[in-house]
Amino acid sequence: MREIYEQKKAVDLVTLTDQLERNTALEAVGGISYLTDLTRIVPSTANYKYYYEIVLRDGLLRKLIRGATAIIEEARSSQNQDSALAFAEKTVFDLSMSMDTSSIVEINDVIPEVLGKFDQINKDKDAFRGMRTGFTKLDYLTNGLHPTDLVLIAARPATGKTSFAMNIVENVATKLPGKVCMVFSLEMGKDQLVQRMLCSVAEVSMEKALKGDLGEDGWIKIGKAKNALQKARIFIDDSSLITPPEMLSKCRRIKRKYGLDLIMVDYIQLMSSGSKRSAESRQVEITEISRSLKILAKEINVPVIALSQLSRAVESRTWHRPQLSDLRESGAIEQDADIVMFIHRPDNFATEKEILEEKVQKNVAEIIIAKHRNGPTGVVKLYFKGECTKFINLVENEPQEPVYNRDEIQGLEDVPVPDDADIPAPEEPPLSPDDDIWG
Repeated sequence: MREIYEQKKAVDLVTLTDQLERNTALEAVGGISYLTDLTRIVPSTANYKYYYEIVLRDGLLRKLIRGATAIIEEARSSQNQDSALAFAEKTVFDLSMSMDTSSIVEINDVIPEVLGKFDQINKDKDAFRGMRTGFTKLDYLTNGLHPTDLVLIAARPATGKTSFAMNIVENVATKLPGKVCMVFSLEMGKDQLVQRMLCSVAEVSMEKALKGDLGEDGWIKIGKAKNALQKARIFIDDSSLITPPEMLSKCRRIKRKYGLDLIMVDYIQLMSSGSKRSAESRQVEITEISRSLKILAKEINVPVIALSQLSRAVESRTWHRPQLSDLRESGAIEQDADIVMFIHRPDNFATEKEILEEKVQKNVAEIIIAKHRNGPTGVVKLYFKGECTKFINLVENEPQEPVYNRDEIQGLEDVPVPDDADIPAPEEPPLSPDDDIWG
C-alpha cells in the first residue's frame, strides 16, 4: 500500500491486487478472495458518528481501567490512608474532567436564541407552528405537531385509533407538499392498510368496495383517491414484532434517501424491545419501548405518533371517559409522551333511547388531550364516518383561520368529573382563542 501511495495512485482493490501480483505476494496474503473479504468489513463513512462515539467510549474505559489499577497499587503501597484517598479522588476527578461536556451550556448563551424565537412568533404567528394534522380545532389546541414530539393516541379496541392516526398521515402526505411519512403497522398488513386509506381518502364505503358495489360514482372517487395517494410520499413497514433499534435503522435510511417528516407506529403493545431485560416483565419491556420511541423522535427530529391500548377499566366503571391511569401496562408511556390523546366514543356506551332522545350524539368522537407538555389540554369533537374509517371536522367549510366559540372547543373544564376520577377540574378559566397565545 505504501508503494502504491508513493506512486501517487489511489489505493483500492484493483490497484492493490495489481501491486501484490507484481511483487509475487498475492497468494502469500491469502489471494484475491481475502482482499475482497477485507473490503466488505471496512466501515463506511455513513455511520462515522457512531464509530466516533465507540472510540471515545472505549478510550475512556481504558483510561478508567488504568486509573483503577493505579489506585489499587497506591492503596497497597501507601502507608497513609488520607494520601491514598486523595490520590484516588484526583485520579477519578481528572478522568471525569476529560469527558465531553459539549452538551452543557450556560443560560446566558440560550436566552438570546429564545428571545429571537419569541420575536419571530410576534411578527409571524406561523413561524414556529407545527405540522398541521388536518383537524382544525385539534391544531388550534396543540399548535400542530412539532419535531421530537412523542404523541400518544390511546383508546380501547374498535374505537378508531388506527383510523384517526392514518387520517393524520393521509392529511399530512396529501395536503402538505413534499412531506414524507413512515408507517410501522404491526397489526395490519400493507394491503389492509392501503385499502383503508383508499376508502378513507375517497370517502366511500369499504364494505361496498370489498363487495364490488361501488357503482360508477364510487369508482370515480376511488380513482381520484388513487391519484392523490400515488403522489403522496408514504412508506409502509408491516413487519411484526419489530424492535426499536430496527425501527431507528429503517427511519435513518428513509430520511437519508427521501427525507422524513412524520412517523406513525401502530401499536406499542405489539412491539418487542429485543432486550434481555424484557423477560423480567412486560411492564419493563413497555417502559423500554416507550423510552426508545422518544429517543427515535429526538434522533430523527420528527414527530412520532404512537398508538396504545387502554386497560379494561374504562369499560368496567360507570365513568367511561379515559384517564391517564388507564394507559395499559406502564406509566412510563405517560411520562415519555409530550402529548397524550384519548379517543372516546360516547355512543359506544349509550343506550338506543339516549341516542334517539339526542342525549348522546351518534358517530361523534371526543379527542381528549389529557396531557400536553407545552400547551393546554382540552376536548375536540370530530365526526366519525365509520363506513370509510374517516374522522371529519364537525364544522364544514371552515375558513383557514376560524373564529372559535367556546362551544366549539370544549376544555376539560366543561366535562363533569366524578369523585373517583383522577382528572382534576382546573381552577383556571377555559381556554379562549381571544388569549391569542398559541397562534
